[in-house]
Amino acid sequence: MTEYEAVIGLEVHVQLSTRSKLFCACSSEYGARPNSQVCPVCLGHPGVLPVVNKLAVELGVRAALAVGADVKRLSTWARKNYFYPDLPKGYQITQFDQPLAEGGFVEIESKNTSRRIPIARMHLEEDAGKSKHPEQAGDTSTLVDLNRCGTPLLEIVCEPEIRTPKEAHAYLDALKQILEYCEVSDCDMEKGNLRCDANISVRSAGEEGLGTKTEIKNLNSFRAVERALAAEVDRQTTLLKDGRTIEQATLLWDERTGDTQLMRGKEESPDYRYFPEPDLPPLVLEDGWIGEIQSRIPESPAARRQRFVSMFGIRPYDARVLTASRGLSDYYDAIASRVPDAQTAANVITTELLGLLHDRGLDIAACPVSPGDLTALLNMRSEGVLSGPLAKQVLVAMVESGKTAEEVIEKHGWSPVDDKVQLDSWVREMIEANPDAVAAYLGGKESLLQFFIGQVMKRSQGRADPVKVAEILRQALAGERA
Repeated sequence: MTEYEAVIGLEVHVQLSTRSKLFCACSSEYGARPNSQVCPVCLGHPGVLPVVNKLAVELGVRAALAVGADVKRLSTWARKNYFYPDLPKGYQITQFDQPLAEGGFVEIESKNTSRRIPIARMHLEEDAGKSKHPEQAGDTSTLVDLNRCGTPLLEIVCEPEIRTPKEAHAYLDALKQILEYCEVSDCDMEKGNLRCDANISVRSAGEEGLGTKTEIKNLNSFRAVERALAAEVDRQTTLLKDGRTIEQATLLWDERTGDTQLMRGKEESPDYRYFPEPDLPPLVLEDGWIGEIQSRIPESPAARRQRFVSMFGIRPYDARVLTASRGLSDYYDAIASRVPDAQTAANVITTELLGLLHDRGLDIAACPVSPGDLTALLNMRSEGVLSGPLAKQVLVAMVESGKTAEEVIEKHGWSPVDDKVQLDSWVREMIEANPDAVAAYLGGKESLLQFFIGQVMKRSQGRADPVKVAEILRQALAGERA
C-alpha cells in the first residue's frame, strides 16, 4: 500500500460546433486571418448588447444529456472579471452559481474493470482571444489575435474522484468520444477545440480531507495531461515526505523539461468579482425542447461496444477499436448484420482496411469503399467466390480506385480459377519446384500441406480455389508416394 494518494479533478473546455460565436454573428471558423472575425459585440465596445446563440445552448444540452446530467430549466449568466491583453472587455460572460447542468458521469475502463467519474457541473461561456509570442531571437513583443473572442465553450468540471494520471487520461478519452459521437464538438486539440486544466492535491492514503491543490495549465494533449500529473504527484509527494508545505498555485507544464513551473498564485472565486450579467436574461429551457434533443442523442460508445459484443459475437478488443470514432462504428454497424461472419468483417476492417487508409493519409470518413461495397466483397469471400488472398488484392484495388469488387475483378482479370486442368498444372509445377519439401511431406511431415497450398496460391496470384487446391494436392502427393 502506498503512503500517499492523488486527488485529481479536471476542467475541460470544449469549443462547440457552431458556425458563429456565442453572443454575436461573427464566424467561429478556425484559421482565418488574425483579427478578421471580430465585431463591436465580441470586442466589448460600449453600448453593444449580446444575443445568445441558440445552437450553442442546444449543443450544451446535448452534451449534458449524453452523460446523464440534470439539465437545469433555469440557468443564469455572470461576468467573470479579470484583466488580460486578449480579453478586450475586461470580463468574460460565463455561468457561475446557476450553471446549465449538474451531475452525470463518465465511465472509464481500466483492464477488466470500469468506474464512473462523476460530473460536478457543466456551463456555457465565451472564449478569450489568443496571445502569440514571436520566437525570433531578441523579439520580446506579444501579438494578440482576437478571432477567438466570444467563441462558444462548454466547460465540463468533474468531481475530484480521479486517483491516478492514467485514470485522468482514460477519462479524457471517454469524454472526447462521447462529445464526438454526439457531434457537440470535433474536439480537435491542435485547433484548441478541446483544452484541459488539471487540479491536483496529494494526501495520506485513506485520509478523507483534501490536501492543498495546484492547478496545471498549458496542457495541449492527453499525453501531456498524464505526464504533467505524474510529475506533480511526484513533486507534492516529495514535499510532504520532507515535511515541507505545498503552496496553492497555478502551474504551467513544460513539455521540454518534463516538469511544472510556477505561473502565479492561485485565484479563488472572490478574485474574479462574479456578478450577474446585466445584459442577458436568465436562460429558460422548456421540457419539450429538452425532450426533443434527448430523442436525437445517439447510442453511447459504451452501449455500442456492448451491443457489438453481444449481438455480433466479436471480441471485446475489436469492439473497442471499432467504436473509437462514431464514423468507424457506423461503418461497421452497416456491415455486420449483412455478412455471415461479423468477426471476419471486424478483422478485415481493423487490420486490412484501416491499414490501407492510414498509408494513404485517409480516415474512415474519406474511405473510397462504401459499407455496401465492402459487404459485397466479404460475401464473395465467405461464399468461396474469392479466396482470402485474392480478396485482399481486390480490397487494395478498391481503395486505390474507388471501384466495386466486381469492377476490379473484371478490370484485372481476377476471376477465380476452378478449372481442373489449370489447377493440376499449378500443382505439378509446385511439386517439381520443391522436391525436398515433398520428400519431407512423404516422410511424415504432413504440416507442409499448408505450405504447398500457399505456393500454389502464389502461382495463381490468389485466384485458385484453396479447397480444390488442397484436394488436388493430396491426390497428387499420394501419387508421388506410390
